Amino acid sequence: MGENLPTFNIDLNDMQSYRITVLLVDDQAMIAEAVRRALTEETDIDFHYCQDPTEAIKMANTLSPTIILQDLVMPDIDGLMMVRFFRANKQTAQVPIIVLSTKEEPEIKSKAFAQGANDYLVKLPDRIELIARIRYHSQSFIYQKQRDEAFQALQESQRRLAEANMELQRLSSLDGLTGIPNRRRFDEYLAHEWKMAIRHNTAISLIMMDIDFFKMYNDHYGHQGGDDCLKTVAKILERSVLRETDIVARYGGEEFTAILPDSGRKAAHEIAEAMRSCIQERQIPHEKSQVSKFVSISIGIATAMPVRGTDAEALIAAADQALYKAKEMGRNQIQTAESYVE
Repeated sequence: MGENLPTFNIDLNDMQSYRITVLLVDDQAMIAEAVRRALTEETDIDFHYCQDPTEAIKMANTLSPTIILQDLVMPDIDGLMMVRFFRANKQTAQVPIIVLSTKEEPEIKSKAFAQGANDYLVKLPDRIELIARIRYHSQSFIYQKQRDEAFQALQESQRRLAEANMELQRLSSLDGLTGIPNRRRFDEYLAHEWKMAIRHNTAISLIMMDIDFFKMYNDHYGHQGGDDCLKTVAKILERSVLRETDIVARYGGEEFTAILPDSGRKAAHEIAEAMRSCIQERQIPHEKSQVSKFVSISIGIATAMPVRGTDAEALIAAADQALYKAKEMGRNQIQTAESYVE
């Protein structure tokens, strides 16, 4: 059809990998050195240290730690306040925080948990315990981030798949040559609007159009010339309808049709005349036409008030019969079908 569907390839297994990254916020360099030494042999753990609490948030935003070790007692800023700051910061809101204190104080521990801390350790804990807790909290955090990323990737995949399906549906409803709705779309839309007309007790009109002496045009100007003529006519016809509910479709070969929901005979005739005159005014040369030296169209119109228990086949037949009459009467004109009983 000359258009490509969007392509995408999202591998849900190809999630970002994370290293365990520790950020220690403590004003005592001695504590920092002790933690660093405890983690030296752990090759999968990166250690970072911030002595100035006023820089801790900025540093955390840069490092994206998987765990924060926060000293409870610090100059200028209380450790529990730092916990609140980390929780209020978007980038660190979910990062596990272990509060470090010099002693076991149930009341302080309770406050730490209330502020959003995940764990509480009396510093400095045994090396094995420290590493175990760092790994436990970091890995839980990493797994959660990877689950979130997998979910987001899945959502993105589903969104793009839905878009691709919509595009496929759109393309499958269009005529490959002219780009306007095809016969399949015509059938679907007419059936839908017929039901709507029954529900709302409104009229529906159908216009059937045929390019006059198109076989002679094709024989004289060649198939490429014929294709160009069909595309030009389709564009003119499509521009002739103004409402979003009106559609022009290629019915087959050189025949086109327009569905006009909630439209009576008068409105349908006005649109049909606009189509006929616009084609004529475009002055597409047609040396072999027996009715005009330019491309022209013959038009048949049928209008109905659909009722329950009926379908649109009679409307199509009536419009087709009116088109046949327009051809019989000399072409390049409009004929309207007589009213018919459903």
